[in-house]
Amino acid sequence: MKKYLVIGNPIKHSLSPRLHNYWIKKNKINATYEKKKLNQNDIEQIIRDVKDGKISGINVTVPFKKKVIPYLDQLTNQAKKTQSVNTIYLKNNETVGHNTDIEGFEESIKYAKFDIKGKNIMILGAGGVVSSIIFALKNMGALSITISNRTKDKAEKLKKIFESIKVINWGNIPSVDMIINATSVGLNAEDKINLDFSKIQNKFFYDIIYNPSETNFLNTGKKFNNKTLNGKMMFIYQAFHAFKIWHNLSPKIDNEIIKLLDND
Repeated sequence: MKKYLVIGNPIKHSLSPRLHNYWIKKNKINATYEKKKLNQNDIEQIIRDVKDGKISGINVTVPFKKKVIPYLDQLTNQAKKTQSVNTIYLKNNETVGHNTDIEGFEESIKYAKFDIKGKNIMILGAGGVVSSIIFALKNMGALSITISNRTKDKAEKLKKIFESIKVINWGNIPSVDMIINATSVGLNAEDKINLDFSKIQNKFFYDIIYNPSETNFLNTGKKFNNKTLNGKMMFIYQAFHAFKIWHNLSPKIDNEIIKLLDND
C-alpha cells in the first residue's frame, strides 16, 4: 500500500487527508494519506523516506515550503521561480519539488469569476505561499502588487525575486481592488488582523485560510460590502494537481467535494 503525507507545523487544521482519502477511495487506489507534524530537523529524514520508497508523495504546508528545498534533488520550473514547494514526488530515483499552489490560486480566482487583469492587488504576509500568489497574479495580468508584512525584511526578500512588487510598512492599507490575507492569522477562530480596512469597499477580500471557513478578516470584508472568498477552492485545486501527478489521473471536483470540506 502506498503512503502519502502532508507535513507542516501546525498541521491539525489540515483537511488534506479528508480530501485525498476521499479521492483515493473513489478511484479504488491502494493507498493512504495522513498528516504529520514535523520539526525542521525531521525534514531530511522524511525526504529520504521518499527516496527509499517508504513514502510515495508529500504535500508541504506552513512553514516548510521553502525549507524543504535544500533536501531535494531537483525543482520544477514553477518551484524554482517561486522558491516554494508544496508537492514532492520521486522521478527516475530523484526527489522532485513542485508547486501546485500557482494553479490552485489561479483556478480559484476563475471559480470566483473575478478578473485580475489591470487590477491593483495587496497581499498581507510574506510566507511560503506568497511567492506562488505573486507569480499567479502576474500571470493573470495584475496592474500592481503591494506586499505588507510585520517583518518588513521578509517582504523585501520577495522583492529580490519579483522586482516589480511594492513593499509598504505594516499597518498601511491603500485603496486597492483586492486584498489577500496570506498570513496565518485566522487559523484560530478568535484571531484578528487589527488593521483599518475601511478604504477597501465594494472590492474583493480573499483569505488563503480555508479552515475555519469564515475568518474575522472575511467578516470585516463583508461589513464593507466586499466580495469574499476563503482558500477552500485554492486548496481543492492545488490538491487536484498534486493527486494528478502522483496517481496519473484527474479526480472529480464536484459539489460533493465542496460539501466534504464545508464543516469546520
